[in-house]
Amino acid sequence: MADDSDRVVGRGWPRGLVAFTLAYLLAAVAGAVVSGNREFVFYIVVMLVLIAVIALVHRRAGLTAGLLWALNAWGLMHMAGGLVPVPGHWPYNPPHAVLYSLWLVPDLLKYDQVVHAYGFGVTTWLCWQALRSAVRDGGGGVLRPRAGVLTLCAAGGMGFGAFNEVIEFIATLTLPNTNVGGYVNTGWDLVANLIGCVAAALWIRWREGAAAASSAR
Repeated sequence: MADDSDRVVGRGWPRGLVAFTLAYLLAAVAGAVVSGNREFVFYIVVMLVLIAVIALVHRRAGLTAGLLWALNAWGLMHMAGGLVPVPGHWPYNPPHAVLYSLWLVPDLLKYDQVVHAYGFGVTTWLCWQALRSAVRDGGGGVLRPRAGVLTLCAAGGMGFGAFNEVIEFIATLTLPNTNVGGYVNTGWDLVANLIGCVAAALWIRWREGAAAASSAR
């Protein structure tokens, strides 16, 4: 993750980031259409809505380039998770032999859980940057990442993670043969979200401390 001070000039989108996003979205659309994967057509539409929301937040809050790249990497991980097949002899959770079903550590850690932890950790970082842009501390200065503020940001990340589960639930009600999983899978998704959100909050606090120590020299 990049330094929070690395703000995008003019609050615009770096051209490389736009090209990167368009490239993997077009590849995902092509893959979903060719494979007849209706579930991921649904998720691609959700992705487009989320990109529009992030663009609005960025316009108001001036998100860092590092965060924008981290969000787009999450999008790539998500698209790859549902569309990239894995060899049948690799350990995966049937019936869908795709990255999202892949066991990175058999019966212990799935690719899906890593994406959840990473993605909602990044969402916690997004909550921090948006909150810092909108709120001043008690003395009118820049908001500092104290424990209470970071707890709120982590809770925001967890809330968005729960909203993601609602979207997946809608997919199970409207689409046949999804790869969402059952109750236990949802529980582990939420645990992974919590781990990612707490890790991100700790990282933000450590980064602030390191920056303060550097400026004091």
